Amino acid sequence: MARIAVIGAGMGAMAAAARLAVAGHRVSVYERTETYGGAVRRFERDGFGFDTGPGLLSLPAVYRDLFIKTGKEPLEACVELVQVDPSARHVFADGTEVCLPNASRAGVVAALDEALGAGSGGRWGDFLVRAREAWDRTRRPLLEEPLWPNWQVLAEREPYPSVPHKRLLRTRRAGTLAEVGAWELRDPRLVALLESHALVYGLDPRETPASAAVLPYMEHAFGTWYVRGGIRELARAVYERCVARKVEFHFGAEVTGVLEKDGRAAGLEFADGSVVETDLVVGTGPVRLADLLNGRALYGAEEVAPRPESAARGRVVVCLALRGAREADAAHRTVVHTGDRQAELDAFGPGEPPADPTVRIDRPDDPALRPDDAHESVVLTATVPSQTRYDWTAAGAADAFADRMVAAAGRALPGLRERILWREVRTPAHTERETGAAGGGVPAPALAAAEGALLRPSNSTRIPGLFTVGGWSHPGGGLPHAGMSGALVAGLIVEGPEFRGSQ
Repeated sequence: MARIAVIGAGMGAMAAAARLAVAGHRVSVYERTETYGGAVRRFERDGFGFDTGPGLLSLPAVYRDLFIKTGKEPLEACVELVQVDPSARHVFADGTEVCLPNASRAGVVAALDEALGAGSGGRWGDFLVRAREAWDRTRRPLLEEPLWPNWQVLAEREPYPSVPHKRLLRTRRAGTLAEVGAWELRDPRLVALLESHALVYGLDPRETPASAAVLPYMEHAFGTWYVRGGIRELARAVYERCVARKVEFHFGAEVTGVLEKDGRAAGLEFADGSVVETDLVVGTGPVRLADLLNGRALYGAEEVAPRPESAARGRVVVCLALRGAREADAAHRTVVHTGDRQAELDAFGPGEPPADPTVRIDRPDDPALRPDDAHESVVLTATVPSQTRYDWTAAGAADAFADRMVAAAGRALPGLRERILWREVRTPAHTERETGAAGGGVPAPALAAAEGALLRPSNSTRIPGLFTVGGWSHPGGGLPHAGMSGALVAGLIVEGPEFRGSQ
């Protein structure tokens, strides 16, 4: 039995802790803040509740596997999962709307044909078939297995089988998600639909590889799910599973250094001057972990190098307490697309929030999140530059952008502004305080191609006994990926370097 210290109580860290405890190890989690969950937080006031991180879950099988492997009670015995239908309502720049059924290719094709015109659904359906090929080619190496030693294969090969595009005398294949949209989908509304799946992770579709086609495919193939009571309930369930498996949690414990002994990770130092000795350390993001080792390199020159967290984009979340009941037929999620997609993307270059943002609206039909049925809790989310690129703490900055978000949301929800009792605005500055990520950036899932620009460093490091977990290491950001990072770290510790992933 090894003594294992885990830095942070994010979803990936807790997933690793639970699995390691079941394997017989003595696991202690040290969290800088006063609660668990990382970015999976809840804001509560006056009987209203709001998810301030992810609002929906894809690939619930990742967490089903975690609960199966760590106890007798399955996931559904600990939380109530509800499949959201429609998966989303989309309101486009020209006012066109479409509601997309959850996990139904035929239903999606029919809905798009009816809303956007004959042939639109067919083009999207054909795209999903090609996206499935990319998913099948990358699912195991980018989600279920430790990062390959020959990761260059993933970096060099574009797994998305794009349609040849003839222009003048040249034939080209799409190399970016924007080119997939322009050449294969053509309709600007379908392009907006496609690119919104990248934008949610702060990815510019003009730079994002075509392999990002797997992002809408995951939603289509595995559905989108809501956890009754809010996604924060999933974090609670994982935390309680850890406690049931005798994982010890220490909150308010700020780690300031990783101890080394005989070339191995051997413990932690804390801000209060205390020290704990361990046999193994499971760390946070690779950049922050290197800082805890006085800048020591965690990876060799031939490995995927960590990229600054500050380069990632963040999100602004506006929690709206509304008077008036939620309509019975309201969609859980609505995406209001920007009126000027080019301007929105161009604003990210100089680090400016967009003048007309794409806004995601979450309206859960959940009595647990409202004081009574005469009120409604709504969450607006938009992708923005991180705190390192734009000062969200400047006077009026957050409220001015929140006003723009409310105006955009009003295109989908007439009379929204008049219903607002109060609002709470949360920016990347809040995310930075809650997660420790520089600038409050949000990590994207690992993606193939693009010379490895969106691959994440390996979970094992060149320092024996030191591992990384969470969205800034393999396999990247997102709730399913966080859960898988925990599974991969646990596998590498329990089975050793020969571990090759779940079967």
